Amino acid sequence: MNDSGRPVEFGYFLVPNAADPLLDTARTADRLGLDLIGVQDHPYQRRHIDTWTLLSMIAATTERIRVFPDVANLPLRSPAVLAKSAATLDLLSGGRVELGLGAGAFWDAIEAYGGPRRAPGEAVSALEEAIAVIRLIWSGERNLKFDGDHYRLAGAQGGPEPAHPIGIWLGAVGPRMLKVTGALADGWVPSSSWATPDRLPVFHAAIDEAAEAAGRSPADIRRIYNVNGTVTDGASEGFLHGPADQWADELTDLAVGYGMDTFVFWGEGDPDVQLRRFAEEVVPLTRERIAAERAS
Repeated sequence: MNDSGRPVEFGYFLVPNAADPLLDTARTADRLGLDLIGVQDHPYQRRHIDTWTLLSMIAATTERIRVFPDVANLPLRSPAVLAKSAATLDLLSGGRVELGLGAGAFWDAIEAYGGPRRAPGEAVSALEEAIAVIRLIWSGERNLKFDGDHYRLAGAQGGPEPAHPIGIWLGAVGPRMLKVTGALADGWVPSSSWATPDRLPVFHAAIDEAAEAAGRSPADIRRIYNVNGTVTDGASEGFLHGPADQWADELTDLAVGYGMDTFVFWGEGDPDVQLRRFAEEVVPLTRERIAAERAS
């Protein structure tokens, strides 16, 4: 996929370690003008606080930044209740919520927490059903019915409706998950650690093909990239490990050449220093270069 032409957004990936100043960091990201905060969702991690509670607190203590689980652990979160939670927070925050979803991983830990152990095919099928259930709940309609292999609605009452059309963004890598993304989702959320730039064209092609087969425009599917690295001084130490000028070049290439339209920064090193360097040095320079590339 080539450049979507979509306005590029920038966010921060917040690891929910209980000992960290999470709300201070979120408020800093808000003040620095970033667009999004994503929070990973691994409830079985002993040092992590609950992701949805944290997202709610972030939304309550910030002014403009949007929040999303990056990505929600579906096997441990009922889709009907998750839909209710997302719509509620979207209403209370003035439309500042998106919904990242994952089919599940770390099955021993999920099972230890009382969740189901699903084979890969079952996990994808459950995700497809969950998307249908979530959209039904968001419809606000009455007497909702859904009879799936994993989830059911038996005369459920939908609502409240979200304040804005919440995007469903999937963390997906396998062939079938990519097809689900193209057919049903509003966005794709890979990470640079496993979806390296050389693999992006193949992933994009699978999403685009599925979107077209479903009668959708591939351009309607956001491409959100969790970018893991370090903003440094001096010489480059490799992809996404170098000075702001290098970051701006690489992110511009990812946007204009590889079709990614949102970058969520997962910094290594001192979180406060890395967040500020990304927001104050990398983001404005990247915006300038993307604008120049698009105008040329």
